[in-house]
Amino acid sequence: MSQKVADHVLSRLRQWDVDVVFGYPGDGINGLLAAWGRAEDAPRFVQARHEEMAAFQAVGYAKFGGRAGVCVATSGPGAIHLLNGLYDAALDHVPVVAVVGQTSRTAMGGSYQQEVDLHALFKDVAAYLETVNVPEQLPNVLDRAFRTAYGRRAPAVVVLPADVQTLDYSAPEHAFKMVPSSRDLAAWTTEPADDAVARAAEVLNAGEKVAVLVGQGARKARAEVEELAELLGAGVAKALLGKDVLPDTLPYVTGAIGLLGTRPSHELIKECDTLLTIGSSFPYSQFLPEYGQARGVQIDTDPSFIGMRYPYEVNLVGDARATLRKLLPLLRRKDGAQRRHRDLAARGERWRQALARQAELVAADPINPQLVAHRLDPLLPDDAILAVDSASVTNWYARHITMRGTMRGSLSGTLATMGCAVPYAIGAKFAHPDRPAVALVGDGAMQMNGMSELITAAKYQHAWDNPHLVIGVWNNQDLNQVTWEMRAMAGAPQFRPSQELPDVSSAAFARSLGLTGVRVEKPEDVEAGWREALAAPGPAVVEFLTDPSVPPIPPSATWEQIESTAKALLKGDPERGDVVRKGLKSKLQQYLTGGDQSKD
Repeated sequence: MSQKVADHVLSRLRQWDVDVVFGYPGDGINGLLAAWGRAEDAPRFVQARHEEMAAFQAVGYAKFGGRAGVCVATSGPGAIHLLNGLYDAALDHVPVVAVVGQTSRTAMGGSYQQEVDLHALFKDVAAYLETVNVPEQLPNVLDRAFRTAYGRRAPAVVVLPADVQTLDYSAPEHAFKMVPSSRDLAAWTTEPADDAVARAAEVLNAGEKVAVLVGQGARKARAEVEELAELLGAGVAKALLGKDVLPDTLPYVTGAIGLLGTRPSHELIKECDTLLTIGSSFPYSQFLPEYGQARGVQIDTDPSFIGMRYPYEVNLVGDARATLRKLLPLLRRKDGAQRRHRDLAARGERWRQALARQAELVAADPINPQLVAHRLDPLLPDDAILAVDSASVTNWYARHITMRGTMRGSLSGTLATMGCAVPYAIGAKFAHPDRPAVALVGDGAMQMNGMSELITAAKYQHAWDNPHLVIGVWNNQDLNQVTWEMRAMAGAPQFRPSQELPDVSSAAFARSLGLTGVRVEKPEDVEAGWREALAAPGPAVVEFLTDPSVPPIPPSATWEQIESTAKALLKGDPERGDVVRKGLKSKLQQYLTGGDQSKD
């Protein structure tokens, strides 16, 4: 039997070392599904509950696996459903390849069922987008999709009309208007020019208080960043996408930066005279040094993202590891480096004490949400993979979870979309079936799509060598992050019709699927709840009833934000009494431990 186009698609995916494809079936990809049957499910087809979840699973696979994630969807509605996950990949610079069905060529332009202009649909999100109209196009289109996804760290989309999938495959010929292709993609790197590196070294050597900001682009340069920090006596703050670049146990690592960051990171940046940013496009300039305060150097592999967040003096376009290896021999060890690191370590310890007091001593009804993350932290295995949703839970992850060992963690950093954590974790389990995964989720995201993806976890749990997949849910019956944003930024009280959520037990739903489900209603049971879930024989949900009135106070809260929140409460916020009482208590813990040394 001759090989069909769909057969060649799967063959080419295998040649690109694709071992799993996340998707949902539909008649627009029937040809592909039939080919999967003939190929005996190689690469493995993982059935999500929704195409958006398939795209998120591909993003999670790519983020944690270091290889392109692949997803597949039918034409029309299926293709549309992929968009949110593909935008997440685009904005967080993650390689994802989507293979999408389309109406048969004979019906195109005829307003046929499920016919959508896919080029218009994907134009903004895809770094590469092409429709395969004849078999001879296929190798080049697929190969370019993968090379572009890897090279630009972005999503690429290949559109396959339904009738093309079932055509006999024929390779491009050595002929006019034929485009051959070769699959190989050798490793490459980029390096800045020597004179630019020398100028950067001059800036760094001249500084007395060097601050380093790392993002996900520095992940493969961990050893080089550590050596640089030791030489320069530098403190290292982390953007949230770079939280797992360095362990938080190093004395000079000050933790996350920004609204969800730590007080030591805020102080590090505000006191520095030199800023080195590595592999980060952290966008919030108000958390960077005042203009004119610090000389700056940036390292980034993408020239389109260089020099646009701060007036850097030297912009080095290059791979973080390769660039640092050229830079390090030019740096001079600074006198007092160890003394500065001891000071940073002391500040970090004061901050951790303040966090512990906020978690343990601030009473809540029924459970302080900080306590949930605080008690999880020491229980996490050193090789855990953490997927975090966009919610108030992001605050507690940023501050209370200590990265150590080979732990990994990620979230929707730029799009900040709800509903990514559970599918991220499932994607992570297929990338690393031997490692435990933990998803940290709010009840809003869990109700949005997390509960449906528990079905996917239940279906595929036996495919993983290590069955541990724990979903921790903060159930506060409030879309809490938006509530706090309304208070702090808009000066508006909580609007209950938009913010209130029904009390739906995700733990009970997990039990209905045959999974472990634990519901924790009292603070004294928090640690036991985590322990039970972490020890479960398969996927587990542990749900905590948390207090929505415990505020995520920024380490650098401005008078404007405090004033805006106060005005919102005075306008009749139904939770105002609890908010004021718990907010003041939380801030007091910083003062009691010397953790807040600001002059304002």
